[in-house]
Amino acid sequence: MIAKTAATDLPVPIRPGVKVPDPGTEQATLGPRDLRPLGQILLEDGAVSHGDLLKATVMRGRQNVPLGQILLAQGWVTEESLTRALTRQWRTSAVDPLTMPPDSRLIDRLGPAFCLKNAILPWRRVGGVTFIATSRPESFQTLQTILPTGYGPVRMLLCSESAIHQAIISLRMTSLTRRAETSVAAGESCRSRNEGSIARFTILLLSALAFLAVAAPVGLLSVLTGWAMLTLLAGTILKLAAFKAVLRQKAEDAADQTLIATGLKTQPEMLTALPVISVMVPLFHESDVAGKLLGRLARLDYPRELTDILLVVEATDPITSAALKGVRLPHWVRVVTVPPGPVQTKPRALNYALNFCRGDIVGVWDAEDRPDPDQLHKIARGFAFAAPDVACLQGQLDYFNPRSNWLARCFTIEYASWFRANLPGIAKLGMIVPLGGTTLFFRRDVLEQLGGWDAWNVTEDADLGVRLARRGWRTELVDTTTDEEANCRALPWIKQRSRWLKGYAMTWGVHMRQPRKLWQELGPKRFIGFQIQFLGTISQYLLAPVLWSFWALSLGLPHLLREPLAHLWGGNAIAMLFTLFVASELIGMAINLWAVRGEKHRHLRIWVPLMHLYFPLGCLAGWKAIYEVVTNPFYWDKTAHGVFDETEVAETLVAVPDDARIVPMLGDIGNTKGSSFVMADISAMETAAPAPPLSVVEDDVAHALASADASGSDGVHHAVPQIKVVADMPIGDRQRMLG
Repeated sequence: MIAKTAATDLPVPIRPGVKVPDPGTEQATLGPRDLRPLGQILLEDGAVSHGDLLKATVMRGRQNVPLGQILLAQGWVTEESLTRALTRQWRTSAVDPLTMPPDSRLIDRLGPAFCLKNAILPWRRVGGVTFIATSRPESFQTLQTILPTGYGPVRMLLCSESAIHQAIISLRMTSLTRRAETSVAAGESCRSRNEGSIARFTILLLSALAFLAVAAPVGLLSVLTGWAMLTLLAGTILKLAAFKAVLRQKAEDAADQTLIATGLKTQPEMLTALPVISVMVPLFHESDVAGKLLGRLARLDYPRELTDILLVVEATDPITSAALKGVRLPHWVRVVTVPPGPVQTKPRALNYALNFCRGDIVGVWDAEDRPDPDQLHKIARGFAFAAPDVACLQGQLDYFNPRSNWLARCFTIEYASWFRANLPGIAKLGMIVPLGGTTLFFRRDVLEQLGGWDAWNVTEDADLGVRLARRGWRTELVDTTTDEEANCRALPWIKQRSRWLKGYAMTWGVHMRQPRKLWQELGPKRFIGFQIQFLGTISQYLLAPVLWSFWALSLGLPHLLREPLAHLWGGNAIAMLFTLFVASELIGMAINLWAVRGEKHRHLRIWVPLMHLYFPLGCLAGWKAIYEVVTNPFYWDKTAHGVFDETEVAETLVAVPDDARIVPMLGDIGNTKGSSFVMADISAMETAAPAPPLSVVEDDVAHALASADASGSDGVHHAVPQIKVVADMPIGDRQRMLG
């Protein structure tokens, strides 16, 4: 529904006795604020208890967060009550966009993404003044400085954040979904691939290979063998260099810890305030995982008022929607429903959900993830001490079911080697870091500059790692672990690995469209590394049978290339070939043994020699990937979760307050019962019963401590001295802390 034009809108009384500013004046400002603190107003309304207010006050003393945000995050106040109290404090009015829709043209002038990011809703223009609803009144003055030139005078209204989201979704859903699909420039996106050209090239290549296999089989096999050996040698050298860099870094870290332990060096302190961190969790057909996921998230010990979890659900996924429909979520967990579109992929869902994130740091977890409880603390600290050019922090991934079967053991060994030896070493060498699909955290402004994820790439994480490097940004590994479920059934494993390899192939093809430009942006070292990491990896999976065929020589069996190799390289040709094979295997085994040396995976050491029996599955996945690159490039082969976690101890959410809201699905956001207060009359609200004196709240220390111990909320532990400080403060300081 589109609002009427400004000419037909009736004047809106912002507050009795306050006139609408003259259109010709400068930016409209707010009238005098209510001098009473927000906490006192909430007490007057009976919207918050004395004990909860005191606990929130203590938390506010530790975090640079508005009092209302703390109360909401902890479930101690409702959105409706908070908005009503803010209208009194800021002497303005509230608007319900569901009953009084905004003018969509005003949204278009700023852009839906800008409005969502800043939690504002350009409502209507009346008498030359633009009324903008916000859920963050404390930031409204700063917002005015970044509005487009010529936007004219503005006036602030208040509205809950969920109502703002729903209003913009209802009016500009198509715009947001199209932006999610095309946020990456066409030249760097898989969506601009030429299907006809790829099909013709594939047919031509296969025809040429078939002809050579008949006309010159020795020549063809020689070329393939040479390329396979070259990529094997290059990959082994890179792996060895990365491992050496990791060992050097480990030695430096150990030396630093020794100096800190002996008092010769101090641990750097984080002086900046903890940031708000948003984490998106894409869900698809996750009926068995949804409940367990919420229990895992409840283990996080990051302050709830700084935690923003978005469960991202596809509108075409009734399974997950049904699983979440009746679940009561805490206020720091929200559901974002992604509208249908021409492609349905994880990166498209992430791009859409990114609009609704609150934090300056944005992360991604998968549905089956079990992040370390202190993971967000480590991420906040990591960014606080990171260099300005570090845009991404990648955590380590591990598996919680390595004992399920042989395939799970091999997968766990591979992951341990990748995340503990390979990736950290590659990062230290300054090479491109192919990101993992989860436990990723970004500076939001950088992520938005890059256009987010390529919605058409099925290995969006690796592609994003390349684009970060091309723009001069770096990725660092952080010492925090997320446990996942090892995909340890043969066919699902092949499907998952084929999707990864298909994405690698598509990523290589996209970025090699302009090789000279790529060389200039990456530099020689990273350009060569890119070829080894992507083209070399794909080649090793596809050509593995060519190399395996030479093991026949060790059994005395004939081989088509025995004589040509001896003629080309002399009598030592076979010995040189086997030296490369054995050296590569031994280096890989040594790194694998080092990666599983810890207590958690020490039992896997005896399985390391059998890893070479694990990789034939990868060869099948590689050829499946190439087939799908041609026939079905954007198909997302879904990995089933919750299959091998039967032994997991049941985890449940911490107690959720009675006023916690039901999960808001698309179309329900902001449509809460009793939210029909529109242009609330302040004089009517001031008839509420008076609250107790402020001293009563401050003296109720025993009640607050008992409630704090029962809730276990972060920011309240060990708070006895801080509560005493609150009670001893001068009245002016106490009022400021109360909002």
